[in-house]
Amino acid sequence: MPRIALGQLNLTVGDLAGNVEKMASSASEAAAAGVELVCFPELSVTGYPPEDLVLRPEFVRDNLAALDELAAKTADACPVIAGFVDRTERGLHNAAGFLAGGEVRARYHKIVLPNFGVFDEQRYFVPGDRTEQVSVGGVSMGLSVCEDVWHPGRPFSEYRGVPLVTNINGSPYHRRKLEERLGVLRDRAREFGGCIAYVNAVGGQDELVFDGGSVVMGPDGHVACRAPLFDEDLLIVDVDDDAARAEHDAVWPEPPESIYRALVLGLRDYVRKNGFDDVVLGLSGGIDSAFVAVLAADALGADAVRALAMPSPYSSSESVDDAVDIAARLGIRLDVTRIDAVFDAYRSALRPLFEDRPEDVAEENLQARTRGNLLMGVSNKFGSLVLATGNKSEYAVGYATLYGDMAGGFAPIKDVPKTLVYELCRWRNSAGPGEPLPGRVLTKAPSAELRPGQKDSDSLPPYESLDPIIEGYVEDDLGIDEIVAAGHDRATVDTVVRMIDRAEYKRRQAAPGIKITPKAFGRDRRMPITNRYVD
Repeated sequence: MPRIALGQLNLTVGDLAGNVEKMASSASEAAAAGVELVCFPELSVTGYPPEDLVLRPEFVRDNLAALDELAAKTADACPVIAGFVDRTERGLHNAAGFLAGGEVRARYHKIVLPNFGVFDEQRYFVPGDRTEQVSVGGVSMGLSVCEDVWHPGRPFSEYRGVPLVTNINGSPYHRRKLEERLGVLRDRAREFGGCIAYVNAVGGQDELVFDGGSVVMGPDGHVACRAPLFDEDLLIVDVDDDAARAEHDAVWPEPPESIYRALVLGLRDYVRKNGFDDVVLGLSGGIDSAFVAVLAADALGADAVRALAMPSPYSSSESVDDAVDIAARLGIRLDVTRIDAVFDAYRSALRPLFEDRPEDVAEENLQARTRGNLLMGVSNKFGSLVLATGNKSEYAVGYATLYGDMAGGFAPIKDVPKTLVYELCRWRNSAGPGEPLPGRVLTKAPSAELRPGQKDSDSLPPYESLDPIIEGYVEDDLGIDEIVAAGHDRATVDTVVRMIDRAEYKRRQAAPGIKITPKAFGRDRRMPITNRYVD
């Protein structure tokens, strides 16, 4: 059996030349280590997922030219398996190419096309109609792509007796994914009786984070060796009939560390791949904005993070003190800019229109929108990306202000429930060095501070009750009766479900954010805004 390498790379959608160069460099490194085959992730030439770029004929043409260029660049290295978009008389295919001797020697077309959650592959591709084997060092190997391994039957049923099948992937992260992934690899390896060389992408792409974690799964269903999570790697493996041995074997972090690292990676890549040098956020002294500030400093470096504390007449002095403390601990820039005068100007302008009606949520939201305007002004002036700081719990029930605290270009914790925010903050403080979050931030009652004495609990159930209801309704698609049967109060469930349904129009206008749960708002969960169905 040969020596192979799994090239776990952070590639960029649309950067055809950059992706080819990165793979060619990795192949040269592999060849210098005596590797006979190096495998790269799914659609590695185009980056994954290319989405509607695939509908542009010139993009498909350029990707095929880039594949030929990769073959030429690796002619003196070692054979390569890379992902690309192929075109035949049947249509477009999500394909794996086997490159050797400066040319494309074999093409395999993905047979099982996922069409659920964040995947829309049937929109773009037609399934392959045959399996494909190649010979490396006199050993026959089967080719497969990502979803092919998640189901019994073809292609793996046709690879029985083949000692090794390569499986190239663009498998996004969520916090329940890793064990699922290992489970299906274990099942397929046992079914066809050989090893699976599973290589996954790593890096952030819009809402998605690819976590790497490439492995070789032995025919007995045991992981023989693994690449790290959330980092690029070239995993070099010697495979024989009974086992596989690697030059190194990674230790995988567990939650909450793994969740935190996914958020850091997703934020860093969104900012850097979209050409921003720095970010700006509103730092209220509350736990959500504090957590986003810590994430940003870890992802980008303190010099690339700027914060604005924007106290209103209802902001407590403790909140401003906490914002100053957080900024000092992180070493980020903080500007304190009071919004009293702007808020008063808005109220004065609107007073004739409001006809002496009592102040209510309209005035509360004016404060949030003033802050959003100031942040966007800084963004326009300095070219900084605005980070929105809302969490999944708030976005779920609409406890967020359109064009206010929802304003921004990216929402890093949009898919992080409030209770998980607290857990991640406690982990980050324990990880050190020092404690980036003051103790008071983790213990004080959450509040938007938009009216005197306001607390989140005035409008919402306790987050310990709210978050499981949101998870049941949003992520698990459970009905009200099923959620109540799980032990929740019916009146509370009824209220929360109605709030979730009513807030769909807000979420449709929210900034993109990092997916870390099995079903995130946005491309993962697509509900109609105009909707009269009631459970």
